[in-house]
Amino acid sequence: MGVDARQLAAAFFLVAALIVISALLGRELGLINIIILSAMVVAAMGLGLWYLIFHGLRQAATGNLDLLSDVVSSSPEGRLLTTKDGRFVYANDAYCNLLELPANDAGQTLSDYFAEDSEVRAEIDRLLKAAVYDGTTGGRIDIETKTGRWLSILAHAIDVMPDNIVWYVTETTRQHRLEEEERVAREKLSEYFNNAPVGFYSLGGDGKIQFANRLFADWLGYQQKELSDGNFAFSNLVVKSNEDQLDLMEIFSADGPLYEGKITLRRRDGTLLPVHVTQTVIRGENGELMGSRSVVRELLQEQEWRERVANAELHFRRFFEAAPIGILLLDANGVVIESNPAFRALTGTVINKAVGSHVTELVEEADRATLQEKLVEAAASKAAAPSAEVKLVGATERAANFYINALAGEDSNSGRLLVHVIDTSVQRSLEVQFAQSQKMQAVGQLAGGIAHDFNNLLTAMIGFCDLLLLRHQVGDPSYSDINQIKQNANRAAGLVRQLLAFSRQQTLRPEVTDLTDVLAELSNLLRRLIGEAIQLKISHARDLWLVKVDRGQFEQVIMNLAVNARDAMSGDGLLTFETQNLTIAPGQRDYNDLIPPGDYILVKVSDTGTGIPDHVIEKIFDPFFTTKKVGEGTGLGLSTVYGIIKQTGGFIFTENNEDRGTTFSIFLPRYLEDLKKADASDMLEKPAHRDLTGKGTILLVEDEDPVRLFAARALENKGYTVLQADCGETALEVVHDHGGTIDLLITDVVMPVMDGPTLVKNILREMPDLKVIFISGYAEDAFRKDLDFDVSKIDFLPKPFSLKEIATKVKEVLVRDND
Repeated sequence: MGVDARQLAAAFFLVAALIVISALLGRELGLINIIILSAMVVAAMGLGLWYLIFHGLRQAATGNLDLLSDVVSSSPEGRLLTTKDGRFVYANDAYCNLLELPANDAGQTLSDYFAEDSEVRAEIDRLLKAAVYDGTTGGRIDIETKTGRWLSILAHAIDVMPDNIVWYVTETTRQHRLEEEERVAREKLSEYFNNAPVGFYSLGGDGKIQFANRLFADWLGYQQKELSDGNFAFSNLVVKSNEDQLDLMEIFSADGPLYEGKITLRRRDGTLLPVHVTQTVIRGENGELMGSRSVVRELLQEQEWRERVANAELHFRRFFEAAPIGILLLDANGVVIESNPAFRALTGTVINKAVGSHVTELVEEADRATLQEKLVEAAASKAAAPSAEVKLVGATERAANFYINALAGEDSNSGRLLVHVIDTSVQRSLEVQFAQSQKMQAVGQLAGGIAHDFNNLLTAMIGFCDLLLLRHQVGDPSYSDINQIKQNANRAAGLVRQLLAFSRQQTLRPEVTDLTDVLAELSNLLRRLIGEAIQLKISHARDLWLVKVDRGQFEQVIMNLAVNARDAMSGDGLLTFETQNLTIAPGQRDYNDLIPPGDYILVKVSDTGTGIPDHVIEKIFDPFFTTKKVGEGTGLGLSTVYGIIKQTGGFIFTENNEDRGTTFSIFLPRYLEDLKKADASDMLEKPAHRDLTGKGTILLVEDEDPVRLFAARALENKGYTVLQADCGETALEVVHDHGGTIDLLITDVVMPVMDGPTLVKNILREMPDLKVIFISGYAEDAFRKDLDFDVSKIDFLPKPFSLKEIATKVKEVLVRDND
C-alpha cells in the first residue's frame, strides 16, 4: 500500500504541474479546471505526508523491536517479552531452557506455565500490575518449578516500548535464597534495634563492642559506626563502680545466663550517665565466654520523673494534711482509706479512727440512707454528685456538707471516691439565729409602734388623773376612784415599758456598775421571791470588772430569770448566780461564734429544774411565748430580758445542764477604765427640786391634743407661760408672731410633715441659745444618733410622764442652765 500511495501522489503532482505550465503558456483555465487543480494538489500533499509519517514510525518501531529482540535473544539469562495485558510477544532460548519448554510450546508465558498453582499466578499478576501501573519492578519473587528448580523472577516496563513488559527469569539455589532472606531479616532487625526506645549493645568474648544501636550511641555522644566496628572496649565506657552498681567483671563471671543491675557510663564529653543493664551472657558448648547481649535503660530521665512524682506526692500530701476542710478517701465500696487532720478535728479525734470503717458509720443514723444514695450516685456518674448535708457522730454535734467525686480506676472495682467535708455548724447556727433576729426585729418594730401610741394615751390618762387629784383631797370620795384609774394606767405603762425593752427601744439610763453590789443588794429580795424551799447560791468573782448598765433594768433581768427558775423547780432545788471575768480571744471556739473577741463579765444563772425541751428552747425569747397555764404568764418576761441585754450591748444564751436544769449565760462588755473620768458626771447624784414652780415662756409642740392640753395645764399651774402648737409648721409661725423671749422648747419627736428634730434645727438658727426638751414614746437613742446638730444641751423626757415628772424636768433644765 505504501508503493501505491507514492505513485498516486506522484501522478497528482504531475497533473497539477501540467495545469500550471499550461496557465503559464497563456492558456485560459476554466473554473472547473482550477477546482480540479486545487483538489489534486491537496490530495497529493496529504498522501505524501501520510506516507512519510507511517513509513517513518514503522521503520522506528521495527528497528527498536529488532534491537530489543537481538538483546533478549543474546542474553544468557531467561528473558520474556509480553504485552501489558500479559500476552506472549517473544522469549529467548534461555527462557525456554529454564522452563524446559519444548519447541512447539515456546510461546508460553509464566502465567501459562504456572496455571495450576493459583498462589504463584497471583504473585505473577502482582508483578505485572506493578510494572504496568507503577512503571517499576514489584519486587523479586522466588518460585519453585514443577521439576524442583528455583527461579527468581522480575518484571518492569521499557520506555522505548511502552506497550511491552520485560520479564527477567534466572535460576537460583535454596542457599542463595536463604541467604537473601537472612540478609533481609538482618536489615529488619537492625532497623528495629536502631529505632527501639531503649539502648542495645552486644559484646564479644574479648569485651569489645560488636554492635550498638543508634539510641545507645546517641546517649554516649558517639557515632554508631564508632562503637560497632569491633575495636571499642566496653570497659572504656564503664566508670569505677560503687557498692550498689553492677561491675563488668561480675557480669562475665555470673553463674546464670541473665544478670542485671546499675552501672555508670562515661559519655564522650566526660559527663556521667547512670543506666540499668539487663544482660544475657552467651557461652559456648564448653562454657567458654562467647559474648553478651544487653538491654540498657537510661536512668536520668527516670530519676527526674521519680523526683517529679515524689514532689507531686509531697505537695499533695502537704495539701491533704493542711487543707482547712475535711477530706476523705474512700474505696469503691465506701470504706474510708484515709482522712486528713481537718476531718479528725470535725469528729473530735486526734487519731485516724475512721480508717477501715464505712463512711456512713461516721454520720448520724437518720442521715445514713441519704449519704449512701449520694455515694451510689457519685460512683455511677462522672460528674460530682450533689452535696449531702448530714450530722457527724462525735462528742459535739456537728453538721457538715459532703461533696463526693468519683476517681476513675482501671476497672469498676478499683475506683476511688474523694469526699470533701465542709463544716456547716456555724453557718446553720447563724442562719437560725439570723432568722430569729429577723423575727424578733419584725415583732419589735410592731411592739415599738404599739408602745408609742399607748404612751400617748397613757400620758393623757395619767396626766389628767394628776390634774383631778389636785382638786380632790384624800378624804374626798372621788379621790380613791381617780387614784385607782392612775394606778391601772401606771400598770399599763409598765407593760408598755416591757414592750419597749423587748424591741430595744426603751430609754436606758446606763451607769458604771459593780455587779457584785447589785447581786448582794438583791439577795434578800431574791430569797423572799423564790421561797424557803429553794436554796440560793451567789458566787462572786474576785476583782470583778465594772460594766455600764441601767441598774434598774438589770435588776429586772435578774428577777425575771429568778422567777422562771423558781417555776421550773416546782418547790425545791438550787438557784445559782455566778460571776466571772472572761476574755474571748480571736478564733476561740469555746463560746458562741456571735460573740466578738474582747473582755466580758459573764453572769451565769443556773437552776436544777426540769430543763427546757429542745423544740421549746429555740422560742423562749419570742414575745408572748409561754409554756405556763393561761393567766400565769404573759410571755414577755424572757423577751424583755433579751431586749435589755441586747440594748446594753451584751449577749444571752440558753442551754440545758448535763444532769438537770437550765443555765442562762449573760455576756456584758467590760467598762474600760480610761472612760471613767469622762462618765463621772453620770455617777453624780442630781439635786432634787422640791419647789416645782417657776417663771418663763415655754413653747409646747405636740400633735396629740390630749397630751398637749394636759402638759400645758400642768405647766401653767406651776406658773409658766405656755405657747401651744399642734405641728412643726404652726410652731414656726408662733415663734415668728411672738414678740417676747421663749425660754424653753418642748416638742414631740414624731410628728407629721415636720418632725421634732427638723423643727428644732430651724428654730436654733434664729435662737441658738434656746433650751430644748424632746418628749417621745420611743427610746432616746433612736433619734439622738440621727441629729446633725449639737445635742449637748438637748434633754429628753420619755412618755408616759406625770405632772410631777414634766414639772421636775422643766425646773431642772431652766435652773441648770441659769446657774
